[in-house]
Amino acid sequence: MKAKHFLPAATALAATIFVAGNLVTQHVLSGARVDFTENNLYTLSKGTKDTLASVAEPVEITFVYTRSVGQDYPAVRAYAARVRELLESYRSQSGGQVIVHEIDPSPFSEAEDEALAAGITAVGTNGTDPLYFGIIGRNAVDDQRVIPFLAPEREVTLEYDLTRMVARLDDPDPPRVGILSSLPGMTAPGGEGGYTLLADITKSFDVVPISQEFQSLPEDLDVLFVAHPPELSARQAWLIDQYILRHGRAVIMVDPAAKTAMGDGMFGTSRDHARSDLGVLGKAWGVTLSEGAVADAANALPVPVDTGNGRMEELAHPLFIGAPASDMNANDLVTADLTRNVNFGAPGALLADDLPDGEDFSPLISTGPSPSYIDAGAAVRDMTPGDVLKSYKTSPQPLVLAARLSGSLATAFPAGAPALDEPTDPGLAELARAEAANAPPHISRSETDAEIVLIADVDALADDFYIIPGRDVVVADNGALVLNAIDALSGGGELSRLRSRAPSLRPMTRIDRMRESAEAKYFRQQAELENRLATAQSRLEELQDISATDGFFSGDLEAVLSEDERTELAKLRADIVELRDRLRSIERDYRRDIDRLEGTLKLINIWGGPFLIGLIGLLVWRRQTFREGRGS
Repeated sequence: MKAKHFLPAATALAATIFVAGNLVTQHVLSGARVDFTENNLYTLSKGTKDTLASVAEPVEITFVYTRSVGQDYPAVRAYAARVRELLESYRSQSGGQVIVHEIDPSPFSEAEDEALAAGITAVGTNGTDPLYFGIIGRNAVDDQRVIPFLAPEREVTLEYDLTRMVARLDDPDPPRVGILSSLPGMTAPGGEGGYTLLADITKSFDVVPISQEFQSLPEDLDVLFVAHPPELSARQAWLIDQYILRHGRAVIMVDPAAKTAMGDGMFGTSRDHARSDLGVLGKAWGVTLSEGAVADAANALPVPVDTGNGRMEELAHPLFIGAPASDMNANDLVTADLTRNVNFGAPGALLADDLPDGEDFSPLISTGPSPSYIDAGAAVRDMTPGDVLKSYKTSPQPLVLAARLSGSLATAFPAGAPALDEPTDPGLAELARAEAANAPPHISRSETDAEIVLIADVDALADDFYIIPGRDVVVADNGALVLNAIDALSGGGELSRLRSRAPSLRPMTRIDRMRESAEAKYFRQQAELENRLATAQSRLEELQDISATDGFFSGDLEAVLSEDERTELAKLRADIVELRDRLRSIERDYRRDIDRLEGTLKLINIWGGPFLIGLIGLLVWRRQTFREGRGS
């Protein structure tokens, strides 16, 4: 072949190979990918893969995103790309059982009507059009689940939220939650007349009430929820022990000073069942509840206090703790999305000083840095803030108010099942013997790794602690905490172990340090100038006060001041103008330097790679040319 024909033929062959390669890749390898990200951001967890592989009926996922609006917000735009990648992974991993669509709701369109009808949140923006950014999930029988808004700060729970949605749509039957409690607000039939939280649990789950005299536990529960249990017999404690060893999913709330369990009202003086704890189960697990109640002056909530003479005044009360989101575990599904306080009333502390091998104790909510133990007997009564502060002895470190216990557990009854406590009623006694005969055999260790959420307060369940009375306005995340805990544990073995993933929008730490250095430089100058400005303005006000007379010259500043004072006044006015101008100049310089830094980085990121590749190509070409020249 002649040289002049070689180049066109080679070009045509390369183009053919390129097109064919793209077609093969599109149709054969569309779902294949290699994940080089540090935290495997685009690699699905085992729990998700198992869930997708088991989908029996088609599940339709509709991604709702207003592209034209989202493009104006870099964080939203980047997150939308991440969502698309993840949904494509779900589609390919499910073998086509997960069907993915995307709609772009424009104003007054059918897509907008669909989004609004499904419950997608319309978020106002600086422009005229709202931002729709959510997900709708449907199954073959028109069950529907929705993520109303995909907040970028909730990216850590994105995979869990999507996998849970698919699992619930594939199996619409709600998880079964068994509730054991001595609190009237948590035992109301059907949730009617009880706590708002009980009603919320009833709406989302199939609730199975467990009698305080139980002689057996249902085997088909997804989660066991124990809230301030009655005084348990050894047999009842053994039943709970065996349930957890077999099934491993429980939410347990106990309290050293349960105000809501005390007679009439929050501050009743009755001492009937004020304390509940983990008992023999906690000893076997290596976790105990503190004897004393916990006070936290740093996070004290304002509560009405009788200050005498029938006067009520809102004062910060250290026994009533509003734990902020900053004191919560941001990497656990139970607390990752909580943004408001979780309010506690004289809670206890969870202590894990001697944890057995194979267990993990992960704090979910902690106190501030300087809490104190308060006598539980005193705390359950109506202590004033002053009384609490008189007994306040600062702990050297924060105390744990809620935690997740996970891993392989040992039984609290190594000798086997305790003897049956037969009721005095003959009929009930016979029934108890029959249930005991059908009980599963005793086991000494977990058949499945446990996932237990422990909360050291039961007052947090009461409406008064997080809902404004008469208005039904939620002001704290107490309910969300409990619902999240039940929801996270009810997803099954692998799904419940699905943890938050690292955000894909990773900070550029080196750049952040450069930015912080620039900020420190300019902010020091700014602070110095602002101090001088404040001093000058203060002196100016002093001079102006001199003129505040009732005489003939009232209001005439120049007339009542001495020559030196008038000179000083003029200088102060000039200095104030100059200082304000310098402050504006510093702000401009700061913004200009930051913009220059960001521009340089964009230039490097956009053109650095192509330039490097081009340079390498040029060097290779030059070397090849040199070799050909020598060969000829």
